[in-house]
Amino acid sequence: MKKVQSILVSQPEPDDAKSPYGELAAKYKLKIDFRSFIHVEGVDIKDFRKQKINIPDYSAVILTSKNAVDHYFRICEEVRFTVPDTMKYFCTSEAIAYYLQKYVVYRKRKIFHGKQTFNDLMELIKKHKGEKFLLPSSDILKSIIPESLEKGGIDYTRAIIYNTVASDLSDLENVFYDLLVFYSPAGIESLFKNFPKFKQNKTLIAAYGESTKKAVEKAGLKLNIAAPQVNAPSMTMAIEKYIKENK
Repeated sequence: MKKVQSILVSQPEPDDAKSPYGELAAKYKLKIDFRSFIHVEGVDIKDFRKQKINIPDYSAVILTSKNAVDHYFRICEEVRFTVPDTMKYFCTSEAIAYYLQKYVVYRKRKIFHGKQTFNDLMELIKKHKGEKFLLPSSDILKSIIPESLEKGGIDYTRAIIYNTVASDLSDLENVFYDLLVFYSPAGIESLFKNFPKFKQNKTLIAAYGESTKKAVEKAGLKLNIAAPQVNAPSMTMAIEKYIKENK
């Protein structure tokens, strides 16, 4: 087992100074850097119109991320649609629901949110089956979302309003880390798009979630750290478990 001293997390740096990664770095004297391997770009209004979606037709919106919130209101502005006060918002988490305050007066709106998963939110959506739902999303969407909506007999339309694209990582070409941490298959795709000849060699790979783990294996890489685990539900806990075992 290789000793871990440096880690590159393929996500933006957390805003909270007391994040789990910060605590992990302090506890084990690690060098932990953050770099988003992917970013989102808004769909051009011309491409949106090709989807033939008339936003005023919808009485409710399903929001699965802050990006979805930003680009939904961007598109509304570009098509000159004033979102009515009667619009209902269904958010997968409380954090996304509160983020709506950037665009609406929170206390005056009909905002519903799940605890964290889409299954939580589905219970609320089912109670409002009479609504016509719009699902603003990226070109990449977890299959559980459309599957759950269709199984629940929900009247919804998916609108692709932003795309997930690989970030430019060329400045990392000659920078090496003991451990690379991935949270999505798109992160793995970005790695190989930037470095087609990437060889894992002694670099450790950590992946969060089943789809990311499968992407690691599909790319021919060796998965060294997987999360969540029964006794390590978070990525930082899984990394700490590996470090302890390594000692």
